[in-house]
Amino acid sequence: MPFRVGLISGSARVVRAGPQIATFVRGVIEKDIASQSTVAVEFDVIDVGTLDLPAHYDEPGIPSHVENIPDDYVHEHTRAWSQRIASLDAFVFVTPQYNWGVPAALKNAIDYLFKEWRGKPFMVVSYGGHGGGHAAAALQLILGGGIDMKAAPAGPVSLSFPNRGVLKKAAKGEDLELAGDAWADKQADIVAAWRQVVELLQAV
Repeated sequence: MPFRVGLISGSARVVRAGPQIATFVRGVIEKDIASQSTVAVEFDVIDVGTLDLPAHYDEPGIPSHVENIPDDYVHEHTRAWSQRIASLDAFVFVTPQYNWGVPAALKNAIDYLFKEWRGKPFMVVSYGGHGGGHAAAALQLILGGGIDMKAAPAGPVSLSFPNRGVLKKAAKGEDLELAGDAWADKQADIVAAWRQVVELLQAV
């Protein structure tokens, strides 16, 4: 059976570049998978901007105290989210940086659950004018520390927009033309982190 991997695009803004960049990251990973032919992977692309979750946690109990998943959740939107995340083996988080932090919608989606995430491998790819390193570091701490997930040892990969022209396109949600040698200097880092996620999966 293939490993099921959640590719999570963390931006929920109406005008955004997140889905494009998530598609780019997926392409880099799938190219590596095709060249290796040692692992079968099925991706579930999760766009935080389309999730049916309230902006505030509306369950009566604390997520880490939920015993019977998903039956103990009161709301159908929580049960659906729980089942989706529980069905996945590992995660690739693709996140922008907002005021040096993690997007609220992404943090909310993470905080809705606990046990469904815990112990699973993950990697982080951030992006922004300067690469989004602060958001990546915060997300790494949230997932690897607070929720006790298994981080790819290589750490986060930060993608800086190469020039102000690309940054302006991203800010307008325009086509960034991410193909071929886009972020050529970072593709090896994405592959390295991905291979570590696979190693963590295979070690289970």
